[in-house]
Amino acid sequence: MKVLHICEYTKGGIETYISEVLSYQKQAQHISKTSIVLSDYGVNEKVYEDANPYIYNYVRKPQHFLNAIKEISKAVKAEQPDIIHVHSTFAGVFARLPFLFKSKRPLIVYCSHGWSFTMEISTWKKKIFGFVERVLASKTDLIINISNNELNESLAYNLPKEKSVVVYNGIKDKQTDSAKKLDLDLDQTKINLLFIGRFDKQKGLDILIDFFMKNPLKNVKLYVIGESVLKESSIQMPDNIVSLGWVDNEMIDQYYKAFDAVIVPSRWEGFGLVAIEAMRNKKALIVSDRGALPELVENGVNGYSFDLDNYGELKSVLSDLRKDTLEEMGEKGYAMFLDKFTSEQMNQKIIEQYQVLINQK
Repeated sequence: MKVLHICEYTKGGIETYISEVLSYQKQAQHISKTSIVLSDYGVNEKVYEDANPYIYNYVRKPQHFLNAIKEISKAVKAEQPDIIHVHSTFAGVFARLPFLFKSKRPLIVYCSHGWSFTMEISTWKKKIFGFVERVLASKTDLIINISNNELNESLAYNLPKEKSVVVYNGIKDKQTDSAKKLDLDLDQTKINLLFIGRFDKQKGLDILIDFFMKNPLKNVKLYVIGESVLKESSIQMPDNIVSLGWVDNEMIDQYYKAFDAVIVPSRWEGFGLVAIEAMRNKKALIVSDRGALPELVENGVNGYSFDLDNYGELKSVLSDLRKDTLEEMGEKGYAMFLDKFTSEQMNQKIIEQYQVLINQK
């Protein structure tokens, strides 16, 4: 079978996901050709050079939408794929909209990578997103949800249950190697916590900053890897938070290894890639009770979850942290990672779903 992947932006977690899928499908027995069409915005072309890439000029503004639809349609016509696998909300619109007016089309697999109606936005916007997704689902053969929480949210907005499955995200059971040495001097008498993510509303760094300003815990030091979405904006960190800036991906596993635990205070999260990267590195997790994060952390086993609206609960968790307990939790988290969250498992399930669609055609 021939598979064409269709994307909009490919920075961050979705780049990790797509690169895992492409590298696997390139070698897969049942796939004769894998291609990809994606925008040029922030794209790392080296990641996709072996996947016959079609790259279109794009910024997420209405004046670019029509060109995106045209370029994606051209790639579909050129490739004549058996399956189109669409990734993320905007790509989902661009790829599927033209098929609303056509009777003949390839099989279409769609993954939102986080439903738009799960964001903290106004109710009327959520209803619009839900309506658009229901309309486009009529031209979709399979909807892949990246967590059970995502599935439940989609069903609440009346997306078709009979077309919906859950396939957890996965990453390789292999850490990145780097010749560079980690230049980091941590106080080992403290619990050293790590936050990794964009400095935006979703990821909740502002919540941690506010918490640590109001609760200067002597036993805990927080380190932050990431950057603002708007480069010109600045965030003031209290003394018990250290900003490490942006870190090259080849070094990221060394940072995970250096810390006692990883904290993920997201307001909403379709899955939580940072969480399974931490588990792969045998690190305990401290996560908010939002989105899919409670699916990844068994409270008291491989970490702790806390009520995002309750600073007292977070203070109680952080005040009682012990290095030996966190180390034990990290080992249990690694076992959970191997059991559920490897790229091999994810990719096998995706191809199994492709085969089901082909056989039903």
